[in-house]
Amino acid sequence: MKVHICAVGRLRAGPEKDLIDDYLTRFDRTGRGLGLGPASVAEVEDRKGGGMAAEADLLRRALPKGAAICVLDERGKVETSPQFARRLADWRDAGRGDLALIIGGADGIDPALRGQADHALSFGKMVWPHMLVRVMVAEQLYRAAAILAGTPYHRV
Repeated sequence: MKVHICAVGRLRAGPEKDLIDDYLTRFDRTGRGLGLGPASVAEVEDRKGGGMAAEADLLRRALPKGAAICVLDERGKVETSPQFARRLADWRDAGRGDLALIIGGADGIDPALRGQADHALSFGKMVWPHMLVRVMVAEQLYRAAAILAGTPYHRV
């Protein structure tokens, strides 16, 4: 199952990008034998200032056809890392060829797009900067692959 991180905004070179690249490389390596990956990042930017609706249109264009859609949203479900790993495995085992993890912009994700999602995931009740959410998603993807592979990276 290919994984697509679809995010609003452009990430410049720097520590966040370095972390994302590192975790996604680890995910690709660990997930390959599990039928997970590769992972890619698709960035969209609303240059016309159309707000959440315009961002949602751009995000929809970045979604692979038939992908499972998971939005990162403060109203979503808080899961443990093993639960997230199981969710990835379930989508993979159900024959989903693609997973799109959607990260909105400063105002969040348009309610209509949120309503189209197969799942809404939250990293807690706090609001996180979308650039940090990208890092956290990349790390959790790697952690999920490590859990499914039975490696010692994830400790309880």
